[in-house]
Amino acid sequence: MRRSPFTATRAAALFAAVSILVRTILLLTISNVFMTFAWYAHLRNLHNKPLIIAALVSWGLALFEYLFQVPANRIGYGQYSLAQLKILQEVITLSVFAPFAVFYMQQPLKLDFLWAALCLVGAVYFMFRS
Repeated sequence: MRRSPFTATRAAALFAAVSILVRTILLLTISNVFMTFAWYAHLRNLHNKPLIIAALVSWGLALFEYLFQVPANRIGYGQYSLAQLKILQEVITLSVFAPFAVFYMQQPLKLDFLWAALCLVGAVYFMFRS
């Protein structure tokens, strides 16, 4: 028996089958990668360029952030409250920012990342417990 190739229709069906939470987290994570680069990468890469250049490059990256963030929040909002989506986004932001700071910006890894993460775990608990 011959299998049919993986088509766009099958991909769409698979994506639709993935839970709302997973889709929301995936899209917010992609959004946060763009956001983090838009907000901070110019400090390393464009520090000697005029401010207008850094701002335009950052705005260009921010466009891609919004192309993922808006659908993520629309998908998640039917299932989760606004406050839950915000806390989820903050956890993802720290999860993206810590490796970015250490590996891309070459900042030292500090215990402060751990303490901040533990505070966010508490925030997640309180926002999702009911």
